[in-house]
Amino acid sequence: MFAAGASDRLAPVLTTLLAAAAPSKVPFFVAGAVLVVWAIGIATAGITRPSFPFNAAGQRAVMLVSVVLAALAIALAIATSG
Repeated sequence: MFAAGASDRLAPVLTTLLAAAAPSKVPFFVAGAVLVVWAIGIATAGITRPSFPFNAAGQRAVMLVSVVLAALAIALAIATSG
């Protein structure tokens, strides 16, 4: 049905098409990097300032940002899987 060399030429084309069809993981990598930077910042602030985040409103704000960033990273991991 196909010539002997046809499959050799077809394999790279199929690989390229399959790679192009996969969703980009860049949004997940960016969200993950932001979450890591946030975690390192929070850890640094907590280690250098024992009273951090200073009051109840600050605690809620830190928790809210942490939950939002983690949920975003998880959602993007699911959305870009495939």
